[in-house]
Amino acid sequence: MKRGLVIAMVMLVALLLGFLLGSSSVEKRVIYKYVEGCEAGEAIYSDIKDEGSASIEIPAVNEDGEGIITTLTVQIKRGSGRILTNIDKLLFWTDTQNSIRIARMVVENITGKSLARYDLIYTIETNASVVEGSSAGAAIVIATIAALEGKRINKSVMITGSINHDGTLGPVGNVMEKAIAAKNAGAKLLLVPLMHAQSVKFERKKYCEKIGTKTLCWTETVPKKIDIEDKVKIRMKEIINIKDALKYFFTE
Repeated sequence: MKRGLVIAMVMLVALLLGFLLGSSSVEKRVIYKYVEGCEAGEAIYSDIKDEGSASIEIPAVNEDGEGIITTLTVQIKRGSGRILTNIDKLLFWTDTQNSIRIARMVVENITGKSLARYDLIYTIETNASVVEGSSAGAAIVIATIAALEGKRINKSVMITGSINHDGTLGPVGNVMEKAIAAKNAGAKLLLVPLMHAQSVKFERKKYCEKIGTKTLCWTETVPKKIDIEDKVKIRMKEIINIKDALKYFFTE
């Protein structure tokens, strides 16, 4: 009985050692999903070696409406024009896919370079589900250009804004929360779409009026304009087109 138990234990240890030794020689594999409209299915890259990469910090808000900073990394590899991503944690995944597709077209228009022979791989790091996937569109363009042309991104500048096919920036929400997150992360300048440097806050005020012998009171909602730059103490710059942002991110 004891002899059988010893033999079983020896076999178990040998099996475990074999698994550990075998797994050490296996390449690390990362699975990325294709963005719809480009390809379908999944691709497995083993120990990805970059031909070009860049990272950019993006102010965003989590599902609780709090400002956070996420890091988006773009990798460019020789390929067949696919777009791959592992950022499916985002709540608005469809918006994010659209932003990536549009960003690719805008990058080709700005740089004059075709991406038909390159695969674009997008990775985002965050501790929470990020809302408003479309608001990362402008930052995706900046990071992709940096990876494609080997440019260095100015880390003191951040941007929020959706991206349109003609390169203009579309509206986004929660700019105040994003400005606070950018400020706390050390950014000196936040680029925003047109008409986004100010916020409107609605305050409730009680108004009373004496009519005859009676006093009638009611509550009114009064709009109050807030200058985000003064409130948060971070420089704000409104831009119309993504081309206007290039001079702030690329100093070379």
